[in-house]
Amino acid sequence: MSIRLPAMSSQAPTSSIGAHRASRGIAARTGGEPRIRRTLGPGDVGAIAEQHGRLYAREFGLDVSFEADLARALYEAAARGWPTEREGIWIVERSGEMSGSLVLTDEGGGTGRVRAFLLDPALRGRGLGKRLLGELLDRTREAGYARLVLETFSELRDAARLYTELGFVLRWSRTEPRWGMERMTYQRYELAPVDRR
Repeated sequence: MSIRLPAMSSQAPTSSIGAHRASRGIAARTGGEPRIRRTLGPGDVGAIAEQHGRLYAREFGLDVSFEADLARALYEAAARGWPTEREGIWIVERSGEMSGSLVLTDEGGGTGRVRAFLLDPALRGRGLGKRLLGELLDRTREAGYARLVLETFSELRDAARLYTELGFVLRWSRTEPRWGMERMTYQRYELAPVDRR
């Protein structure tokens, strides 16, 4: 079954609050079809961390320290002004509720970082994740990044498959106690150079 996404405007809304309200209205009018919002609104940083914490606790048994680590990283990025013109946020909403996210942050020195990539289980396997990553790669090309990095854990096999299909290479992995797990294999992927097409 394919999903229908409403056409997106290339213009950024003048107000993140207005964009948030508008996106909720559109999601409700489309009968629960997913919509991608590309602006950060009030409450989004906490909602992204909460969704990750809730789903990863249920799916992988991670504890609250995972959610805290993600929240800290996102709050630090927001405090320095993320998302700037060189960065990005993709929030998937369905029926007015957050159903996924993807984040791009500028790490300096020509390096971008992929963060907080997650889709609600009901939206997985439909090509939406690949579309989001494609948009992120387009943004990195426009911004002139030389390299992209991301850190993840080995249990996220479907996401890893997408990363490698797009040219990311596993640079290192280490197994250690982390996020309430006795053995967690933490990984770093890189894409360099970013294809300039």
